[in-house]
Amino acid sequence: MLERAAALSGLDASENWVANLMFVGDKAMAGINWNFLRHEGTTDVITFSYFDEGDIAPGDTGVDLVVCGDVAFREGAARKDSSYAGEMTLYIVHGFLHAAGEDDLDPASVKIMRRREKEVMAVLRCEFPLEEIFPSA
Repeated sequence: MLERAAALSGLDASENWVANLMFVGDKAMAGINWNFLRHEGTTDVITFSYFDEGDIAPGDTGVDLVVCGDVAFREGAARKDSSYAGEMTLYIVHGFLHAAGEDDLDPASVKIMRRREKEVMAVLRCEFPLEEIFPSA
């Protein structure tokens, strides 16, 4: 699912780079958010992309994603059109889209990001059992 999500997000999966995922709770996410971005509080996903730092050799880390399961649990329960599994997958997709060069810093970019998220999520929902990949507690 990760390889497919990366490819659908616009990342070149043929380069054999590695994506590292770290799943954390609110407290750890707030610490990472402050230490690396100087933003207070928790958030859904933080992306560290290394593609702009030069050539990524096979086996090198291309992307580190830090995903907050606590946020996914709350958002999945609060939104009628989502679930824990849907949110966890969405955060991974969102992180990969950032790594592929998308941003969400202004209204026009947000609109493009949301459209791309929906496109990628639609394919992933059809191809993978998201509720089995990320079962709720």
